[in-house]
Amino acid sequence: METAKYPSLADCTLCPRECGTDRTQGKVGICRATDKVKVAKVMLHQWEEPCLTGNTGAGTVFFSYCNLRCAFCQNHSISHEGYGIEIDDKRLAEIFLEQQARGAATLDLVTPTHYVPQIMHALDLAKEQGFTLPVVYNCGGYESVETVKALKGYVDIFMPDLKYASDKSSKRYSRAPDYFEIACRAIRAMYEVTGPFKADDHGMLSGMLVRHMVMPGGRAESFKILDFLWNAFHDDIYLSLMNQYLPMYKASEFPEINRRVYKAEYNAVIEHALDLGFTNCFIQEGRTALSKFIPEFDGEWVLTK
Repeated sequence: METAKYPSLADCTLCPRECGTDRTQGKVGICRATDKVKVAKVMLHQWEEPCLTGNTGAGTVFFSYCNLRCAFCQNHSISHEGYGIEIDDKRLAEIFLEQQARGAATLDLVTPTHYVPQIMHALDLAKEQGFTLPVVYNCGGYESVETVKALKGYVDIFMPDLKYASDKSSKRYSRAPDYFEIACRAIRAMYEVTGPFKADDHGMLSGMLVRHMVMPGGRAESFKILDFLWNAFHDDIYLSLMNQYLPMYKASEFPEINRRVYKAEYNAVIEHALDLGFTNCFIQEGRTALSKFIPEFDGEWVLTK
């Protein structure tokens, strides 16, 4: 990998935690990733937002590990426990090309932050061989402005979560007490990179889609999050309001979130978004808070076509 062209892993500051870990020597920081890319699953994902999936699905690549420590993480087997298969940048580029050959509408990179240098290198390799899909950066929102800016020319669509508005909540559930301030700053930088969203009849081409999953008892925080997004971007972004929270992983250790979201809680957040003026807003209907919608992380398509 051309180390001068890409952010360094020798003194890692890719995310806001700025561990300074020398990952080139096999050492790990909070995210637990080394300099070797680990991928848990490759698939055509039909359950992402319709503007990303088209008729065939988003070409999703699930990366192992994460810089957040969410107690309720639905993907905890890969984000916390690190299941995945190590591959090199050349194989990662092949995966990108294979997703395009399968007819994917977009390339959907899930939890990519700690592998940004390798992803940039793989995208360069893939583009030399004809890769043209819109690239989606599907992240938890806890991002470094410097890393976001480094992705200009590599990422077409930023899709961050905006999880919390309260420092107390983000510290308690994700061990990130400065989450809202950091995430808001990063999301503003993402918008500066992509500008207002652009789409055609087939789906989203560029821009930003912000996801917010409504939490049990979190209505007030959801309102604050929506107020920030409307005041900052108005209707120039896509918004996705999610009701799929499940009390998984270690949620039972926190009684206040050890339940599903009530329908009235979710509907109140939708009404607030409509009152603000959002029109480019995805909502979830029916019973989406089901474990069957969580992919099985089985290494599919990671090593073979």
